[in-house]
Parts: sequence; structure tokens; C-alpha cells
Amino acid sequence: MKKFFFPLDTVLRYKEQVLDSLKGEHARILAKIRECENAIDELEHEYSQCAAEFQQNKMNGMKINEMHTYENYFDSLRLKIRRKQEQLARLREQEEIKRKEVVEAKKETSSIDKLKERDGIEIDNVTQAMDRLVADGVKEVVIQPTHVMSGFEYDDIVKEVSPYQEKFDSFKMGSPLLITDEDYQELASVIAEETKEYDTDGSAVVFMGHGTEHEANAAYARLQKVLTEGGYSRYFIGTVEAEPSLEDVLALVQASGAKKVTLLPLMIVAGDHANNDMAGDEDDSWKSVFEKAGFEVECVLKGLGQYPGIQKMFVDHVAKTISE
Repeated sequence: MKKFFFPLDTVLRYKEQVLDSLKGEHARILAKIRECENAIDELEHEYSQCAAEFQQNKMNGMKINEMHTYENYFDSLRLKIRRKQEQLARLREQEEIKRKEVVEAKKETSSIDKLKERDGIEIDNVTQAMDRLVADGVKEVVIQPTHVMSGFEYDDIVKEVSPYQEKFDSFKMGSPLLITDEDYQELASVIAEETKEYDTDGSAVVFMGHGTEHEANAAYARLQKVLTEGGYSRYFIGTVEAEPSLEDVLALVQASGAKKVTLLPLMIVAGDHANNDMAGDEDDSWKSVFEKAGFEVECVLKGLGQYPGIQKMFVDHVAKTISE
């Protein structure tokens, strides 16, 4: 059998997007660290001033109830300082982990870039890739799409590869991320676990999907139902090009009483839609619309494909397809 080379352009672009996303996450953690350090400095300064005032008043004579008021206030300040210090410690741990991820992502991107440049590897489209498999004498093929749902793009892949079915001893086609009830339950659990730091009182976690005119668009409403019934009442699902629309999600978030919104892509890769339609500075971006509505907004440019739980779901899909 001939040696088989997979094209690296697609991998390189994905790795570059992952690196950009990780850099953004690292920068946001650093900003939170600075914010936390400033808050601690302010609290400690307030404590120092209050202690000096207390000592001065003691020298001038104080009533018992006034002393108790000061002591209670000191206890409150110490508690706030301790909680902020604990938060700072957690953030520093997160920063160290994220910094290492950025370093590793840089290494991977650099290695792939050098390999691509050295070998002059070009991108195959689906038909070219299938022709290459046939030419190289591959006998068993498992195709695993990385689509979220079985929409038009998934249908196109199926149509494009189906004519090759008889050219292999074994030809199996995997399913997209969301098919069974268990898939929806698992996806809800994964995204809730991965984003639990944003799920706090007075907040809303909003996922932006692509949306489609295909009947598969019902997947978004179904996922919303699973999240809501699972107790994730601060989670909301919307789409760029279909329903639920941005306006639909905005109304639901406003009704929830949230003050802060965290925006994330419900897409395998945080690409153009995530960077522009979701997190862009244009007036009609989701970020801008929520900010105009009075919300504090944080954008997390992290695609579903970066979550280990989602990667496992695809691997499980492959295993199930092979076993059938």
C-alpha cells in the first residue's frame, strides 16, 4: 500500500484558531487577576484607614456599642479580603494552566506550519480525499463528520461520499454530534460543566449557534428544553441565521433579571461567526446589542471542539459506527 498523507492546511487553520482563542482566554484571566489584586489593595487600604480611625477614637473615648460596630466592620473586611485572596489564588492557578496551553498551542501551530511549508501539502476537497483513499488501496473507511446537527452541510457530505460506497470492503458513515436523546443530555452536561464559572447569580450564559432553514434547526429548541429541564435556568440558546433569533434570546435574558451576559459559540470552531457576529464591535453584533441593552458582556471565543467532553462524544460516535 502507498503511504497516505492527510492534508494539513485544514489542521493548521484549526490550530491557529485554537491558539487565538487560548490567547484571548489567557488575556481575560490576566485582566481578572489585575482586577482582583486591585480589589484586595482597596480593601486592605480601607482596613488600614479604619484601624487608624478606631485607635484614634479609642484614645478619645468610645462607647461599647461603637466598639462593637467597629469590630463587626473589621470582621466583614477580613472576610472580604480572605475571599478575594482565595479568588486570586484560583485565578493564578487558571492562568498558569492557560499559559501552558498557549505555549503548547504555539508549538503545535509552528510544527504544522513548518511541515506544510516543507512538504508543500495542499488541501483535498471531499471528492479528492475519497479518490485518494481509493487510489491508495484503502479497504475499510469510517467517515465521521464534525457537524453539530444533520443539516444541509451534513446532507451534502452524505451525497458526496455515497457514490464511493461500493469501492470499499467496508464503508461506514458516522452521525453528527446531536442525534439521540442521550446526545442532547450529554452535550448539555458538557457545556454546563465547561462554563460553570460563568453560571452565577445575576448572570446569563448565552450560546450562539449557526442556525439553518433545514428542519434540523429544531435541534436548538430541543437543546434549550434539555438545559432548562436539567436545572440550567441561566443558559440560553440562540442562532445567527434562524431561530431562536438574537431578539428572542435578548428578551429571555432580560426577563431572567440577569445583569451580566457571557457569550459563547455553539459551534465546533470559534471562527468567523464567533469573532464577528458574536464578539465583534459592529453595532449589530451580539456583544454590541447586549451592551446597548445595559448588560455587562464577556465573550469567550472557545469552540465546542476544544471541550474534552465534546471530543469524547465524537470518539464515541466513531466507536458506535465501527461496532455496527
